[in-house]
Parts: sequence; C-alpha cells; structure tokens
Amino acid sequence: MLMNGSNNSPRWSINLTPAQVLTLGFAGVIFAGSLLLMIPQSTAAGKVTHYVDALFTATSAVCVTGLVVVDTGSHWSLLGQVVTILLIQIGGLGIMTMSTLFALLIGKRISLRERLIIQEATGLSRMGGLVRLTRAILLVTLATEGIGAVILAIRFASDMSPVKAVYFGVYHAVSAFCNAGFDLFGVSLVTYVGDFTVNLAITSLIIIGGIGFTVITDLHENGLGRKGRLSLHTRTALKVTASLIVFGTALLYLFEYSNPDTLQPLPAHARLFAAYFHAVTPRTAGFNTLPVGKMTIPGLLITLILMFIGASPGGTGGGIKTTTFATILATVKSILEGKQDVEYGDKRLARDIVDRSLAITILSLGLVILTTILLTITEKRLLVEVLFETTSAFGTVGLSMGITPNLTTAGKVFIMMTMFAGRVGPLTLGMALAQRIHAAPVRLPEDRLLVG
Repeated sequence: MLMNGSNNSPRWSINLTPAQVLTLGFAGVIFAGSLLLMIPQSTAAGKVTHYVDALFTATSAVCVTGLVVVDTGSHWSLLGQVVTILLIQIGGLGIMTMSTLFALLIGKRISLRERLIIQEATGLSRMGGLVRLTRAILLVTLATEGIGAVILAIRFASDMSPVKAVYFGVYHAVSAFCNAGFDLFGVSLVTYVGDFTVNLAITSLIIIGGIGFTVITDLHENGLGRKGRLSLHTRTALKVTASLIVFGTALLYLFEYSNPDTLQPLPAHARLFAAYFHAVTPRTAGFNTLPVGKMTIPGLLITLILMFIGASPGGTGGGIKTTTFATILATVKSILEGKQDVEYGDKRLARDIVDRSLAITILSLGLVILTTILLTITEKRLLVEVLFETTSAFGTVGLSMGITPNLTTAGKVFIMMTMFAGRVGPLTLGMALAQRIHAAPVRLPEDRLLVG
C-alpha cells in the first residue's frame, strides 16, 4: 500500500498483481454469495443456513464444482437457487470477463492493466484481441445456453409443468455449460440415464463450455472450411479432448459392463450412453447418470484421471487442462528421444510453456496429496473415497462418492480451499500469495545431480 500526494490530500493505492486481483475477485464474490445464501429467504424452510454450509455452497458455485452439503432442489428456495445459478454464471465466465463485459456495455475504455488481468484470467500468451475475445465469450455463452435451455425445456415438459420445465431447462443448461454440475433433481440425472435428448444436450453443453473460448473463436475464424489454419493450441485441445472422451468411454464401458450396480442392468443403448456420459462429465462437469459410489475400482481410477486432467484453458472447467497434459507427454517423449527441445507436432514448444506446465502439474499433485492426507485425519473414510472427493474438488468436477454432506467442519474447509485453488489455478494462486523475487542478472555455477 502506498500514500501519494501532499499532506493535505493523501491518496492511497494498492499495487496488486493480476494474479492477486483474480484471487481477491473470486474470494469477494464467494463471500457476497455466502451472505445471500445464509439469509432465511434463501431457504425453502425459511430458516437461517449455517454459515459454513452457505459458504461451502457459494464456493462450490463460484468455483463451478457442484459438490454440495445440502440438496440444491429441496433446501434452497427460488431465491437461493437463483443466487446459486448467478454465482455459477459469474464463476464460469470468470470475474474479469464479467467485469469487462459490464465495462463494454457502459462504454468504458479497457485499460492496459485491465487487459493484463484479462490475459491472466484467460491464460492467453499475448494481449492481442482480448476485448474482441470477451465479446465473443458473451455471444457464445448466450447462444449455447439459450439453445441448450430450449432443448432441455422441451424434453422436461413431458415430465413436469411447462413453467417448471422452462426453469429446469435454463438452470441445468447454465450449470452444464459452466461445467458446474448443480442440479435440482436431487439425484443428478440418474433418471435420464438412457435418454438420448438429455444425454446429448448436457454432454454437448459440457464439451462446448470446457473446450475454451479461444478454441471456439479460432474454429469460427480459421476452421470450418475457411482458408486459415487452426492454431497449435486449438488442434491440441480438440485432439486431447476427443482422445480422452473416446478412450474414457471405451474403458468405462469395459470396466463397468458386468457391474450389477451400474451398467449391467441397463439396455444396450443406455449402457453406451452412460459410459459416454461418464467419460465427458469428469472433465469437469459433475453430473452423473450412474451411482458413482457403486462403480468398480478401475472405473473410479479412470474417472480420477479424467478429473485431474480436466478441461481446456480459457473455458469454464478446471483440472490441469488438456494442453498442460499434452505438454507433459511431449516433454517426456522428447527426453526419452534424447532431444534438447520439446517438440510437439511440427513445432518446438517455448521453454516457459514447458516450465509452466511442469509447475502446474507438480503443484496440483501436491495440493491433491496434501488435502487427501488432511481428510484422512479428519474424516473416518476409505482412502479411495477421500482421494476421489479431493480430486473432484481440485478439478472443480462435483462428482462424489457420497461423503460430502457428512464431512466435518474441518473437512468442509479443506474441500473449500481445494475447490478455490482448483478454480483460480494452483500456479495463479501461488503467484498471488508469494512475494515474487526478481533474480539478479547473474547465472549461478552449474552442477549436476544423480536422478532417476
């Protein structure tokens, strides 16, 4: 904090890095949301919600996770549900994106500092076209959520009143596009396990929201039959996403095929729908059509891997991101081949991209391990249950083996911290908390360690 000006008119200013602005922005929205959810008017019973539960719900909504300690459809009133979906929308699009959209609507000029913060929020390597990207984000969001809401409302109309169907359609379309996983049914989408319309609509919303707005913009400008060439980022995000969905579907189908609690009792088409749905939703949406707590251990492990990798940069999902995963694989491959540079496709990856990917992966693994250890101390649960819950929180997924509502207060705090770190990003959060030291222009003597 600095004080400028004369003695008669002091002026205070706080110099915050973009990472700190983003972190404080998310924290501020969570705090405001928790206060709104705590009031009696936000609950169906008209009673005050315990602050830890209100804070947990607000954190889960803003971090677009979907883990809940109270049932969304029965505990919260219409006001409470509207608060949750607004928090999901803000959290899904990002604090700075929402702020920029508001500034553009009122005609405010976007400063260089604000552009730097948007760049940090979207994960882009350059500032060019940030405001244009923000406008595209708004259009894509409104169009995708609108189409999804109409499709779901028409389908739900056969099961409920038209007004309720429209409300449920809008709520679940926003929740799916933002990769949040909040639902009003109480059992997620288990009752629609074999429904073609619901499965296709929800998974499409999840994939579009999680693929990243930069990818969608690039596809619009340079793909779909146009003369331009898709960027390496777009090609990588699409390739990894498709690969994870295909292999995830195949492996989950294989491991759960004979499980009497999941796929075995279902008709042939419903089995395929369910396997596909559960290959998409861990990439970080949190909806489920199968009882997750009854899946086989191999099925749970595949789900854990999908949750940890997550969605793509610049989208509404969490995890270490598809491009980070691809960079790590490319790094290992290049080392095994004895190459000095990390090569991917027909390009040489920049050193800072490789370093950032390694840092994100190691910090993420460390966070998951630390939280898992803490929960094994505070909760009397199996290791696989605790690890699953922790990874789901970090990846902002929302899938649960059923232990979240019964967590101790300490356990809820640990999960909230993990959700927050997962949404903001471990590297961004670390940069926000750490005092960055600029190294002197001196290179230390080189030495060697025995590794491997």
